[in-house]
Amino acid sequence: MPLLNIDNISIAFGAEKLLDGASFQLDPGERVCLIGRNGTGKTTLLRLLTGESLPDGGEIWRQPSLRVATLAQELPADTTATVFEVVAGGLEGLGALLAEYHEAAAQLAQDHAAEKMQHIERLQHELEARDGWRWQQRVETVLSRLQLPADTPLAELSGGWRRRVLLGRALVCEPDVLLLDEPTNHLDLETIQWLEEELLAFRGGLLFVTHDRALLKRLATRLLELDRGLLTSWPGDYANFLEKKAAWLETEARHNAKFDKRLAQEEVWIRQGIRARRTRNEGRVRALLALREERRERRERVGKASFELEQAETSGKLAIEAKKVSYAWRDEPLIRDFSVRIQRGDRIGLIGPNGCGKSTLLGLLLGRLTPNAGQVQTGTKLEIAYFDQLREQLDPEQTVLDSVAGGRETIEINGQRRHIISYLSDFLFTPQRVRSPIKSLSGGERNRLMLARLFSQPANLLVLDEPTNDLDLETLELLEELLLEFTGTLLLVSHDRAFLDNVVTSCLVFEGGGRIREYVGGYSDWLRQRPAPEAAVAAAKPKVEPKPAVPPLKLAPAGKLSFNERRELERLPARIEQLEQRQQDLHALTAAPAFYKQEPAVVARQLEELRALEAELETAYGRWEELEGRG
Repeated sequence: MPLLNIDNISIAFGAEKLLDGASFQLDPGERVCLIGRNGTGKTTLLRLLTGESLPDGGEIWRQPSLRVATLAQELPADTTATVFEVVAGGLEGLGALLAEYHEAAAQLAQDHAAEKMQHIERLQHELEARDGWRWQQRVETVLSRLQLPADTPLAELSGGWRRRVLLGRALVCEPDVLLLDEPTNHLDLETIQWLEEELLAFRGGLLFVTHDRALLKRLATRLLELDRGLLTSWPGDYANFLEKKAAWLETEARHNAKFDKRLAQEEVWIRQGIRARRTRNEGRVRALLALREERRERRERVGKASFELEQAETSGKLAIEAKKVSYAWRDEPLIRDFSVRIQRGDRIGLIGPNGCGKSTLLGLLLGRLTPNAGQVQTGTKLEIAYFDQLREQLDPEQTVLDSVAGGRETIEINGQRRHIISYLSDFLFTPQRVRSPIKSLSGGERNRLMLARLFSQPANLLVLDEPTNDLDLETLELLEELLLEFTGTLLLVSHDRAFLDNVVTSCLVFEGGGRIREYVGGYSDWLRQRPAPEAAVAAAKPKVEPKPAVPPLKLAPAGKLSFNERRELERLPARIEQLEQRQQDLHALTAAPAFYKQEPAVVARQLEELRALEAELETAYGRWEELEGRG
């Protein structure tokens, strides 16, 4: 029995139909990837399935009491809500109660006043009546699996960590149907791999939109394509889809050519004048009118994007050289004793978890930040074009045309002058769309606009910080081809594994404690070459990268370890392991439904032990990183 079914759905915005008689069903255990170009209506379809939007025609059927969870494409605005409150909010009707209880328990651990005791007892009774303890444990489990800091305000987290929080909110209610819109955007590689495993184990129905080909290939049991209002199902993997789709388009082109030839012949016949009118066949006339209507309603496939990069004069052979560079933020080393020599033509990928310092490293290499120690030398004749992952360079009130043209009517690309509207059409912006304000663009359209601006600048050093977010698969593959043809130097920050494999020649990998190591090849090559995990690895922690305007802090001078420090370093892994085991035990204890039914003094004592243990563990991590870095 299907979980949900749509039958002959249609919806239009203005004169354009985003869905035209679309039908499909989602069964339990299916993992369906919805693909299509940016702006074709994929997000609209997801909104129809959740009930946020209503179709113009057709029917949507859902199983009774169906639980549907979604992951929105856009990150939430800054909010004072804590991570626990946001995740628990995924439990409709119960989330607010759990958040209130979580806050009350934290207050009780600090203050045993009688009114606080009465308040928490009332909450306990209400949770028992609503089976709240099971869901309390579910929230704690999700927070633990995603390594989320429960009491941190969402506003203090980086974009990648906010994305994790939204994933937790979607997963916490154990949905029957999970709808994910670009789930890997802003996630680091470690979290993407965790997400893959979580979704592979999901037993409900999954419908997801993604540009991540590695995720698509591993997860999808079939593909659903939205193209010119038509929804078609393609069993098999992505490679099979590309082959079958190419054959389908070739057949469509032949059919259209035959149709157009027949229509042209009939148009000649109807215009033959007196002789034709004497022998006019009224049935043939009606058939011609029908042919005209069919041709009028035919939706032509939008042309492919066509990127061309304005290349600057060739730079010197040496692009950038860093020697023993170190940089710290709030006494925490982000980059330690880093050296690299980047030659003209190198294509280098930066790999590491969110907040590790990738954007900081770019700032140091480009001279936007000053290192605490060491030096950075740039080569001669460098012309830099920078792609900003947060799209801060776009003015939302400007039109697409003004954003690129700046008042000009023409633009010069590699010595050839082109009209600005013609240039923007290469990035799939129609003459009508180029006059739209940037604030009305989808995420994919904004990315294409950023690329249009970027490629209009002469450059021999291209810096791309997460350029693949929100791009459709076709545009993504075209961008790969362009970068492979680029003769200058490329610095690329990306969490797209296939993109890294296809584009870069080497990777700079953040390995913890400020250490960065270079590996030849792409992402898959790094996986084969990287060393085995060490006995103790610092736990992932949400971090906020430094702002360039804040003066950097100086690193303490590094020296050799003393005898006692070497002994301390040898013992720390075992101590960390003991602390982590006790931490796991306490987490399991506090997550149990019966935990808060104990005497308040016992509850407060165990919560205090957990907080003290976590502080000690963090201190041990920091000491281990410090000694390891000096050893």
